[in-house]
Amino acid sequence: MNKKFVIAIDGPAASGKSTTAKQLAIKLKYIYIDTGAMYRACGLCTLLQNISLDDEVALKKMLDKISIKIEYAEKGNRIFLNGENVSERIREADITKLSSQIAVIGMVRRKMVELQRKMGEDGGVIMDGRDIGTIVFPNADFKFFMLADVETRALRRWEEMKNNRKNITLEEIKEELIWRDRNDTTRKISPLLQAEDAIPINNSEMTIKEQVEMIYSVIERG
Repeated sequence: MNKKFVIAIDGPAASGKSTTAKQLAIKLKYIYIDTGAMYRACGLCTLLQNISLDDEVALKKMLDKISIKIEYAEKGNRIFLNGENVSERIREADITKLSSQIAVIGMVRRKMVELQRKMGEDGGVIMDGRDIGTIVFPNADFKFFMLADVETRALRRWEEMKNNRKNITLEEIKEELIWRDRNDTTRKISPLLQAEDAIPINNSEMTIKEQVEMIYSVIERG
């Protein structure tokens, strides 16, 4: 595969898209761009600067100056907000909810899309999110849409979080995912949708390795 493709992987929260995208990027030697982390970093920025999401003037000033960089690391990408490593902070519960709220704001999405397109303009990138194949890169070379039932997704997320949030229950995570699904699919700006030309992959009964191999085989066939 000499050509450097743009690969879009969309899907709901905890559908396995990020883990799959990361491992696929390693296999292809591509750059993995975590778009969800970008919205999380943007949300964190509003907290650090004490900016209300309703304050359009302050929000615009923040976005005009914001710097979000993603650096590859073997143990996971490092996310830098205005020069500071915020990789761990943006995964905390308050930022999780804030990222969904800020993602529906038009000027925020326009800025993030601008940054994402710039990162992917030379190809050789894999992006995962909720609107990569529909909005960010509608002409992506390959598009995939990850699916899994909410029980499977809740269990996956619980396994990820149980060491850091020892008191959280499986039911609480399931309720949060249901809320995220409803919010992501019904928002007016860039809702979660499967692109018409995306290949759906229901991975409820699949391992990450199986998902990666399936997608890789599609790309290899061209």
